Amino acid sequence: MARKKTNKQSFEEAIKATNDIASGFRVGLQALGANSSVIKAKNNRNINGSVDIDATTNSLYPQASRWDYTVGYEEYAYFVEVHPANTSNINEMIHKKEWLENWLNIHAPELEKIKAKAPYYWVPSGRVAILKTSLNFGK
Repeated sequence: MARKKTNKQSFEEAIKATNDIASGFRVGLQALGANSSVIKAKNNRNINGSVDIDATTNSLYPQASRWDYTVGYEEYAYFVEVHPANTSNINEMIHKKEWLENWLNIHAPELEKIKAKAPYYWVPSGRVAILKTSLNFGK
C-alpha cells in the first residue's frame, strides 16, 4: 500500500529531474509496451506514468545489469523487472537490484526520494523454477 502523499515532487517531476531518463517518461504504462499487462493496479487512474529504464539508459551503461522499468503509482516510484525466474537467474537479479540501488543514489536522487515502501518487483516472464534450497543465503 502506498504512503500518504506529502509535499514532495510528483513522479513525473522526479523523472524530469533525472537526466539519465528524463526523455523516457510515458503516460500510463506505455513504457512497458507488451509487458504492461503484468501490472495490475487497484485503480488505473492512480498510475502516474512509466519509464523503460533499461532502454533509456542502455547507451549510458551498456555493460551494466540494468533494471527494466519504473512505474509511478499514487506519486510513488515502483521498480519492476520482467525476467525469467529460474534458480540460475537469482545472482543476475541480485546484480540488477544492486545496480538500480546504486543508480538511484548517484544519478536519480529525486526518484529515490519518492520510492515506495516496498518498491522492487521481480515479475516472472514465464513459469517459476526456483529451488527452495537456493534461497537459503548464509545458511
